[in-house]
Amino acid sequence: MITLGPTSGEMREMSDDDIFLSRLKLLIIMARAFLKDFPIGKYRKSAIIENAHHIFYHSLKMVSQNTFFKNLDIKTPSGITSGSETEEEYVFHQRVQLLSVMAKALAEDRLTGNFRKKALQDNLDRICETLTFNFQIKDVEFLKVA
Repeated sequence: MITLGPTSGEMREMSDDDIFLSRLKLLIIMARAFLKDFPIGKYRKSAIIENAHHIFYHSLKMVSQNTFFKNLDIKTPSGITSGSETEEEYVFHQRVQLLSVMAKALAEDRLTGNFRKKALQDNLDRICETLTFNFQIKDVEFLKVA
């Protein structure tokens, strides 16, 4: 039998940071789908609100513990030194918390107007730049199904 994926020696337990990052990526995908005018049904709206809630509070917890960049081994975009690294982390978490609030607003149909959508797009771009998470909306055509 052909075995796909990592061997058991390469696997590890998922940490809270792994779950946070997965939820953050899902929220990014959902927000980008919204910006491309894909339909958002009631199940997607509830998923957005739930993920936004978890991401917001987990981000607050991570800021207080100062653990995110150290545990996930994420490289910051500008090759920052240790002194400004905490400032970069703080700004990153502020952006993540803002994304959570904006995502909840879009799920509740309160994110209207071009300036708010532009602010959402700018925030997404900055978060993705930090995470080096390149996302193309054409990769998720399944989102067009309501």
